[in-house]
Amino acid sequence: MTTSTEERRATVAGLLRDIGHDFVARDVDDGLLDEIIAALRPVHDVLDESPMRERHPPDALTILTRSLPSRDDPHRHLFADSVVSGEANPHGLGAEIWREDESVVSRVVLGRAFEGAPRRVHGGVVAALLDETMGLVMGVHDAFGFTARLEVTFREPVPVDTEVVARAWLAHRDGRKSTILATLTCAEAVLVEASALFIAVDPARFLATPRTT
Repeated sequence: MTTSTEERRATVAGLLRDIGHDFVARDVDDGLLDEIIAALRPVHDVLDESPMRERHPPDALTILTRSLPSRDDPHRHLFADSVVSGEANPHGLGAEIWREDESVVSRVVLGRAFEGAPRRVHGGVVAALLDETMGLVMGVHDAFGFTARLEVTFREPVPVDTEVVARAWLAHRDGRKSTILATLTCAEAVLVEASALFIAVDPARFLATPRTT
């Protein structure tokens, strides 16, 4: 079976993520560090000299129909470069995300590269995971939106190297405003709760390149 460019990019990104977590988690002596530098320097130089990649955003209908994978195929995600759920992002969390009825669920093991306090996941990483899971709820209701407000309540520390599951759902909708709730659980214990306000926008604005100053 032929391997596509997208599949190759996902494989490379996955290896780089694993390397990052192993590098943070393990003691490495100077000799091995020098070997790693010698191995990675040529790879870095080749990538640095490669042409820049142009990402062309898909149309709105494609996003709504393809951005919410099913539980049977959680890797089929339109935003492959997403820092949270994109398979092709070496800096990403590598979360699996899918739709269950009117909810969106994500599942991930957050490795040592995302550690804040010892053996605990950094709170900003947890917030990013919840934000993406909650944002995709907008797609469940045929809308596009941006986060206007995100409130995160930490009930318990989130452990590294342990599977956690986030679940988000629509609590209330008033015109362009949607209030979305979420929880993060580990072995069915609620560790984190979140509430967010999303503002629906025109699909063209959602897909447009932001202005720079």
